[in-house]
Amino acid sequence: MYDQPRANPARPAMTFEQMLERVRYEGAYPTRERAEEAVRTVLAALGRQLVGDERADLAQRLPVEAALALTAQIPDTGHLTGWGFVKDIATRADTTPAAARWDTGAVLAVVARLAGPDLLARILRRLPGGYALLFGQAELRQPQPQPAA
Repeated sequence: MYDQPRANPARPAMTFEQMLERVRYEGAYPTRERAEEAVRTVLAALGRQLVGDERADLAQRLPVEAALALTAQIPDTGHLTGWGFVKDIATRADTTPAAARWDTGAVLAVVARLAGPDLLARILRRLPGGYALLFGQAELRQPQPQPAA
């Protein structure tokens, strides 16, 4: 079964149009259409990486159109690092890694606000290293115990 947006009695914090305008502002895109392209591309890529409750809970907090872009993707079996995620977007969108990184940052900054701190922390725990920076967060690592000498 594919994760689909769960029934949510509460409305998302913003409409899809408001989300596009926020992404347009964050990314300094010249048009709403360019912002929408970035949103759909990045959310589709995130949908290939995110699974489980975090995927469903994030979909609940997104506007319906954005949630569908996220959940329409079949999750990949292999998880990409943050940099691998950006390179995958660049390849699929036939763009440069720099442009893909820009799009990723603009979209995920808005997604982070919609998710809220608790859900964002859960999402980041599920994903490999490198995603926190893409969401505009500090990449904090837990100290690893040193092996006994």
